Amino acid sequence: MKTKISDGFEIVEDLIKLRWVPEILESINSGNRRYSEIRRSIDGISHTELNRKLIILIRKKAISKQEDSENIYYSLLSFGKELAHIFDHLEKLQEKYFGYLNQ
Repeated sequence: MKTKISDGFEIVEDLIKLRWVPEILESINSGNRRYSEIRRSIDGISHTELNRKLIILIRKKAISKQEDSENIYYSLLSFGKELAHIFDHLEKLQEKYFGYLNQ
């Protein structure tokens, strides 16, 4: 029988296992709100992958997209802020218990 906890875990797990999602959320959380800023802040991400992941994050209601006459901006929604916190916590656990990259 499914529980709220298992349902919640499945939602987060779907996003955790996608490559680049933690980096995108961290980038936006760090103040990179424009597409070009986000892309520049993530080494190795292609335009195609960034576009795909932004669409997924918008659909999952983790980020929002705002447009003005000149630019497009992305912002974390409540769910995205929670995810960014989870990813940050997982990174700190890795560093605390396993060292950075198992040095």
